[in-house]
Amino acid sequence: MSEKYRLAVFASGSGTNAEEIFKYFKNHPSIEVVLLVSNNPQAFVLERARNYGISTKTFDRQQFRESTVVLEWLQEKNVTHVVLAGFLWLIPTYLVQAFPHKIINIHPALLPKHGGKGMYGMKVHEAVKLARDYETGITIHAVDEKYDEGEVIFQASCPVHADDTPEQIADKVHQLEYKHYPAVIERWITD
Repeated sequence: MSEKYRLAVFASGSGTNAEEIFKYFKNHPSIEVVLLVSNNPQAFVLERARNYGISTKTFDRQQFRESTVVLEWLQEKNVTHVVLAGFLWLIPTYLVQAFPHKIINIHPALLPKHGGKGMYGMKVHEAVKLARDYETGITIHAVDEKYDEGEVIFQASCPVHADDTPEQIADKVHQLEYKHYPAVIERWITD
């Protein structure tokens, strides 16, 4: 029998990327999403997870930074890998150490451009527009103790036209996210 991998997804918002991950692994023979955790009790991603029968937990900054409750939840569910899908907080050292080389994130730009603290969502697409970049895309990377500095696992790009709005840039980037993130997670876990 092949090894079973158990994913926890961390998300802060609507959860469109998380839902693509839920769909992709719904009937996967060796990879299962077993937990969705969020720092936002109003996040729509919690509803998306429940619709797929995935357990959910929420936490506040104190629980995340100054206790091990989140780690305990992951251990209770025998989580093997952690996937960030629109999760905005920096991962604390104790979690990085508990899951060495087993935490992955997606960033909506071609790192190292437009990365770092405070660079997420529309802020990234506005920065791409302001910089007059000719292309943008996604970067899927390993997570360490700094924002957007872990080893790059995969990048995909798309053109940016001079008349593209930040919203149009976001749409192009979302399509890349939905197309690539679940498959890259699968390869990252099973390679």
